Amino acid sequence: MGKVTTKDYQFEEEGSDMGVVNRFEKEKLVIGVLISRLELMDSVKDALKSRWGAIDLETEPFIFDFTDYYNPEMGTPVYRCFFSFAELIEPEALADIKLCTNDIEAGFAEGRNRKVNLDPGILSLSKFILATTKNNVHRVPMRCGIYGELTLQFKNRDFHPLEWTYPDFVSRKNRDILIRIRDIYRQQLREKKAQS
Repeated sequence: MGKVTTKDYQFEEEGSDMGVVNRFEKEKLVIGVLISRLELMDSVKDALKSRWGAIDLETEPFIFDFTDYYNPEMGTPVYRCFFSFAELIEPEALADIKLCTNDIEAGFAEGRNRKVNLDPGILSLSKFILATTKNNVHRVPMRCGIYGELTLQFKNRDFHPLEWTYPDFVSRKNRDILIRIRDIYRQQLREKKAQS
């Protein structure tokens, strides 16, 4: 059986009968940054913009104190910030984005020690999915050793964690940031619908 790609596949228009394959709706690219040397931040931001375009929301760095896992490699203190990108992406691009962010991390490393850790994810109206290289029972293989993890689900006007959600994404602060990004995304979908 030959390899099938999206170029080979004929997609139906939206609203087709059940069982007919439709294209995924484009989603919002969000990259969480962990960084221990704030003087690198402008260069990191430039590297991200050069690959994924304009940023429509960014947060000021704040102390990341949910775990000391990164301290031996990155040093202390470690800071967290988030960027979301104006151009919506195909959700299936997440694995390639993770591979690219791994390369960016390597570019800022000092020897074998990362000074920047990048966590790309995709946000839709109903969920937030992170990419990871680590397998587990709740992670779905994507491609090239990259897995997708359903990290948060949106219901009752809030993002809700699951039993495996990382502690920082359980935090009210980070969920509020993602709600702000979701509001931007929802407005983009409204504008797109109004134009069609």
